[in-house]
Amino acid sequence: METLSGASNWKLIVRREKEGVVILQAETCDRRAVLPDTLFGLPVKALGGHALAPGRALPEGEPVLLTCGGGDAWDNRQLQDLTFPSFLERVGDYALLNCGALKTLRLHDSVARWGGGALMNCRCLDTLHIVQTVSGPGETAAYFAGELSRELDMTLTGPDGTTARLLFPEYTEIYEENCPAHHFDYQITGAGYPYHHCFRQKQLRMKEYDALWRGFLGMEHDPLTAVRLAWYRLRYPAELAENAAGRYWAYLREHTGEALQWLLTEKDPEGLRFFLSNTEPDQTQLREACALARERDATSALALLLEEQHRRFPSGLEKSFDL
Repeated sequence: METLSGASNWKLIVRREKEGVVILQAETCDRRAVLPDTLFGLPVKALGGHALAPGRALPEGEPVLLTCGGGDAWDNRQLQDLTFPSFLERVGDYALLNCGALKTLRLHDSVARWGGGALMNCRCLDTLHIVQTVSGPGETAAYFAGELSRELDMTLTGPDGTTARLLFPEYTEIYEENCPAHHFDYQITGAGYPYHHCFRQKQLRMKEYDALWRGFLGMEHDPLTAVRLAWYRLRYPAELAENAAGRYWAYLREHTGEALQWLLTEKDPEGLRFFLSNTEPDQTQLREACALARERDATSALALLLEEQHRRFPSGLEKSFDL
């Protein structure tokens, strides 16, 4: 077995091809792991079928050990954060089968083929960081939105470095057997279905995404989900039209207290400053936010909140006397 240094610990079985390397099996002991971009001077182009599926039989191929310090429990069931190779073009059938703890996936949109069941039983996967390339097909976001009906937190970084962060709310598809009629009834619940299917020819159109907002608010939805969706669009306003931004801000101003409470969990002082400069929290909301910031020892956020409180509700030395 050849041993190489790497950014993460991996036991690999690979196959060299003319165009690049295929990873037939990959097993890690890390909870956050990065697959290599290149091996033996060749780009890593593909993941084979069942490549990261825990407990599979060893395939035939060339064994490689990548190490950055070693580890004990080699089990992909513990893997939580995975970065795909930047040159990856193909993902085989059931490639991530039973990676049940995997929550975050980082990849480029150069993947042109996704095998059947590639994400099967990845029940925690809900956070995606996708780097969009000039030459890539740009269909990766559509693939995940179509495959996963759960809430997705998706960050898209364009070729020019522009970043958009989008929330795709959850929805559920239900099939119920109707025995007397000898057929199944199909129902969709949840306000997220239109968001997961707002792609045209597998391309995301920000204008169409933003146009779903009014309909979303008209359906039964989680207010905190709405706060986060609006905030992500405003905080990362890629292709955000002025009228759409106005609608998002209007919602956040109506739900300032909930938004402040949530923002304190984000640990984003600049984002909090941006929020305060565009909203007008009342005295009670600011007082409650200050108390929460103290409780969480969020000193930067507390300083901003106290500054805003003093600016808008100064407690001077004015006194009144009755004569």
